[in-house]
Amino acid sequence: MPKPLIGITTRNGRDADGHPLTALQHSYINAIVQAGGMPVLIPSMLALEDFTSLYSLLAGISSGGGDVSLEYFNGSDHPRIGEVDKMRDTTEITLMRAAVNDGKPLLGICRGAQVMNVALGGTLYTHIHDQLKGALDHDYPGDLRRVIVHPVNVDESTRSAEIFGETLLNVNSLHHQGLKDIAPSLRVAGHAPDGLVEVVEIPDHPYAVAVQWHPEWLTDQPAMQRLFKSFVDASGR
Repeated sequence: MPKPLIGITTRNGRDADGHPLTALQHSYINAIVQAGGMPVLIPSMLALEDFTSLYSLLAGISSGGGDVSLEYFNGSDHPRIGEVDKMRDTTEITLMRAAVNDGKPLLGICRGAQVMNVALGGTLYTHIHDQLKGALDHDYPGDLRRVIVHPVNVDESTRSAEIFGETLLNVNSLHHQGLKDIAPSLRVAGHAPDGLVEVVEIPDHPYAVAVQWHPEWLTDQPAMQRLFKSFVDASGR
């Protein structure tokens, strides 16, 4: 049986000589391969016709990355906002909305959780530390991707709890923004100790889950293995 094609959105950047490039960390690719899927990178500069053709071939979509542009939600401007990529925003929001409407499996990772919320009508904290009273430090960038920062409590009544097979997760944290007002169609499935939403899902969708941390760097944990495996399995049906 062919492996399900898993579309993974990419970031735009420049190489050392200033040439434009499309990039993705290998951790995303490895996590999908280990779970039995076939990764397909989605560039954000495609013409609409080509983008639509590529989307039609994919069985699932996963994404992670930088900040979402304020133009997509009623957020407060902040000097820490950075790495805004409007082409990527357009691509990912379009993909999210289409996949929700089509029942195509979705796994949102970090930025992916934020894009899912914004695409469906929610808002974001544009800098958690200044906007959420009593917030933990959620921003541990650089080489701290495998460092466990805080637990996440998962509601035992949710599909996410069934997917993880656990209700207390230990996660990394590499974000300064987070989910604020939750989109009406999303169900909150997990929180950090400071109350920040860390897991959301779409009830009655074949598979639509998003997490605020980076599970692709924690695939030594059985719970994270189950997350990627369940996503790939749902994409192959």
